[in-house]
Amino acid sequence: MGILIKPIVTEKLTVQGEKLNRYGFIVDREANKLQIKAAVEQAYNVTVASVNTANYHGKRKARYTKAGMLKGRANHYKKAYVTLAGEDKIDFYANI
Repeated sequence: MGILIKPIVTEKLTVQGEKLNRYGFIVDREANKLQIKAAVEQAYNVTVASVNTANYHGKRKARYTKAGMLKGRANHYKKAYVTLAGEDKIDFYANI
């Protein structure tokens, strides 16, 4: 599996993409900023100005069923916010 897992396409990040030229990705938890920068530049053929990362820990979840209470948690993941340099843009909808 590569460093970039999937792009984050939300209303908030779509506005940031238009105004601030910033895009979000779910990335491998072991990847550092330099690896993320190289992966985005290679995948989308753009120039990256900066990379910010955030680690998220999975929430604990529980539900009641006929068999009793089931407990578990969501997966941990890492987000990367990538700011592009100049007039570069990423179009996530081009492949649809």
